[in-house]
Amino acid sequence: MNARVFSGIQPTHGLHLGNYLGAIRHWVRLQDEHECIYCIVDQHALTTLHDAEQMRSNTREVAAALLACGIDPERSILFVQSNVPAHSQLAWVLNCVTPLGWLNRMTQFKEKAGKHRENAPVGLYAYPVLQAADILAYKATLVPVGEDQKQHLELSRDIAGAFNRKFGTEYFPLPEPMIAGEATRVMSLRDGTKKMSKSDVSDMSRINLTDDAATIARKIQRAKSDSILGIWYDPEKRPEASNLLTIYAALAERPRAEVEAEFREAPFAEFKKRLAELAVEKLSAINARMRELMADPAEIDRILRYGAERAAAIAGPVMEEVYDIVGFLRP
Repeated sequence: MNARVFSGIQPTHGLHLGNYLGAIRHWVRLQDEHECIYCIVDQHALTTLHDAEQMRSNTREVAAALLACGIDPERSILFVQSNVPAHSQLAWVLNCVTPLGWLNRMTQFKEKAGKHRENAPVGLYAYPVLQAADILAYKATLVPVGEDQKQHLELSRDIAGAFNRKFGTEYFPLPEPMIAGEATRVMSLRDGTKKMSKSDVSDMSRINLTDDAATIARKIQRAKSDSILGIWYDPEKRPEASNLLTIYAALAERPRAEVEAEFREAPFAEFKKRLAELAVEKLSAINARMRELMADPAEIDRILRYGAERAAAIAGPVMEEVYDIVGFLRP
């Protein structure tokens, strides 16, 4: 049996090229090799999003994006976290074996809570435990992660080990990280030193998956560049050129060095023209499919219900076994 992959994505409005190149396209490829479980983690989003209509809208938009990018709901399991009770049930059990000191070391809480740490919700603090539960509820062994999530996955491994030691069992496997290849960090089109982000005030800084062909081309043509003839990779001295080169290589699915050799003597205007054509070719079909799906929310909901049923069929028995291990009486 192939390894089981688990990964989650928050229901965020405005998925962009960075999300696609950094994570989603790799998820699509993993379907060919592994059993894949992909979760829209709305319970995690509740730590910051407190608008019910926005939560529902965002959840459907992210589902539409994943489907449009190539996630196959028959080959993979695609569902919403809150629709499978095992996530929150297992999170409580794991809360009871996770030392407070481990959570105190989590840098993301410190970054997100900032100076107002005393007013931060408990959910934000305990977020990594729920993240561990997301993975362990399926006894997943492989987790695609970016650099910013490596610490959380290490904690998930530690929590799995803590549970096993507390109860004298080898029940939970220790999940392993899967680090994606090139283009895991796509930078802003307006500032090559900053990561592409939906929170950037300028919409010109990013290519949204909902952008049409004309908008994609316009954003690339207006992307920040320099006056040096030729395109080559040097993130320190030429951050914008390096970012656009990386984007081109990722969209073309070619080695960056090969693309660099092709455009080594090219003017920036010619390179941008070629990149715009490539981006439109690769992304316009995703945009069109997203629009179709968003026009039929009932179909999105059907797909997510189907995924939740399949996810629950795996996680439900795991919870039964966990409850037996810890000694909870079952009716």
